[in-house]
Amino acid sequence: MGTTQPIKSKEELKKFMEYYHTEHPVPRNYAMIVLGLHTALRISDILNLQWKDVFDFHIQKFRTHLHVTEKKTGKQKSVALNITVTEALGNYKKQRVPQPFDYIFSKSTNPAAPICRSQAFRIIKDAACKSLHNEHISCHSLRKTFGYHAWQQGISPVLLMDIYNHSSYQVTKRYLGIDQDEKDYVYLKLDLQPELK
Repeated sequence: MGTTQPIKSKEELKKFMEYYHTEHPVPRNYAMIVLGLHTALRISDILNLQWKDVFDFHIQKFRTHLHVTEKKTGKQKSVALNITVTEALGNYKKQRVPQPFDYIFSKSTNPAAPICRSQAFRIIKDAACKSLHNEHISCHSLRKTFGYHAWQQGISPVLLMDIYNHSSYQVTKRYLGIDQDEKDYVYLKLDLQPELK
């Protein structure tokens, strides 16, 4: 897992997410980052998505769930698409006017092929360097950031382990980037004194 880190600060996360939305608008790149942050999918699975996977062309509506067979594990996964994701995809869709079998994250000149992994890496690295001045953010950071903030908001690590399809809690714990500061917070916040009446 190397030096790839989750983005822990909410202020930094907002800056990073907004880079391709407001500071340097590129709807495709913004949608890719939003989708990655809100679904915890690996970049290989994100790049493999076609418009029909997220949008029902018959009823002209975004799907409520995305059904993916993970490239790495071969396991099937159902992921709920929240409003942030569908809005980002909707704005991008207006610009592209895609066909059902077009790849979502493709070059504008060739919708029949997704952008490559190294291009996705450059897109994310560029946003991180310019908005956060952080060199340790990569495609995998999106996946890790999802888990870190879910854990911070009280989601059980056991549930995150299932979402990630991890074989052990130790792997999930490393993913979440739990360090001494987080552990100290638990020690200092815990209050076992009975309430005075």
